[in-house]
Amino acid sequence: MANISISGPARLDGQVALVTGAAGGIGSEVVRTFLAAGANVVATDIGDANPFDGNAKVHYLRYDVTSDDATAAIVDQVVNKHGRIDALVLCAGSIANTHLVDSTDAEWESIWRVNVMGVVNPLRRIYPVMQRQGYGKIVALGSIAAKIGGVASGPAYVAAKSAVHGLMKWTAKDGAKHGVYANIIAPGPVETPMWQNVTGREPPKAHGSVPLGRFGQPEDIAQAILFLCSPASNWITGTTLDVNGGMLMD
Repeated sequence: MANISISGPARLDGQVALVTGAAGGIGSEVVRTFLAAGANVVATDIGDANPFDGNAKVHYLRYDVTSDDATAAIVDQVVNKHGRIDALVLCAGSIANTHLVDSTDAEWESIWRVNVMGVVNPLRRIYPVMQRQGYGKIVALGSIAAKIGGVASGPAYVAAKSAVHGLMKWTAKDGAKHGVYANIIAPGPVETPMWQNVTGREPPKAHGSVPLGRFGQPEDIAQAILFLCSPASNWITGTTLDVNGGMLMD
């Protein structure tokens, strides 16, 4: 059994964190939040351009999460440079709102590869690293869609995020004896380019479908992820943290 400490401050001083989908609305805010909390951040995304250019504290790597070969190369590079990976935040994702009867095999495959294999690939390469070092915190972006059957998203996205929820619960159970934590953040609608491109909705009104009266902001999600990756959550694993303005109350 790993030596697991009681809970402490929501800080990541000196820890090494790898973030996928780091150029996106939520991922980029996670990077900034982790930097402020003292982490050394490896930010990855599929684009060639470094969105954090000029920030010497961020190590940006181009990375396609759907490729296992690329994953192996990235993990080797990070471990060789830093010696460890303390936190893994899985933000890479894509969304579609196509109705079931109009969906195509190509769309299902695309959504599945990014949202599911984009979690599986880094997870199965980094999980052994965390096992060996006897510590690690993993947080995957799930979705309220996986819990209520969708908000504005289609069935392919709902099914993919549901798979992620189940995978992280398995990882939490298996990882506990090694000091590896695994949790899910299930956001409601967050004002990012990905969400805005799908819905085109007007901001919610107070006392409407979102009781707190607004869509989420990337900061809302990033702060919750920091909590789950920090010592502040040292007695929490296998949970789904709902961050949705009150849309779903368990």
